[in-house]
Amino acid sequence: MASIFTKIVKGEIPCYRVAETDDFLAFLDIRPRTKGHTLVITKTEINYLFDLSDELYMGLHLFAKEIARAIEKTVDCERIATAVVGLEVPHCHLHLIPVRQISDFSFERPPLTLSDEEMASLAEAIRKNL
Repeated sequence: MASIFTKIVKGEIPCYRVAETDDFLAFLDIRPRTKGHTLVITKTEINYLFDLSDELYMGLHLFAKEIARAIEKTVDCERIATAVVGLEVPHCHLHLIPVRQISDFSFERPPLTLSDEEMASLAEAIRKNL
């Protein structure tokens, strides 16, 4: 069965797209830890980060670096924290989370609630900073 991320890649489920290449997709997390929390995924459904080929592994991180720089220009933050957990969706992905303090990075606190308009506007602003 296709993962939710594969369905997003195929356009079967909508998302707030930030950037896309032939191999990778970046979109806003709909349950963000902080404003600008973005997911970066491989378009190929591979469950585990360390199962990626060297080429995809390096490409994913270079793509994420470009997205992180755009997020930094868009959202007031100290840094972009990254996380690879991979337990919630069986599809390789990186979390890019703008942080001002360590607690911003916590997955244990409730996610932010942003309106569709806020999410769309934020995705557009990040795209403009690419």
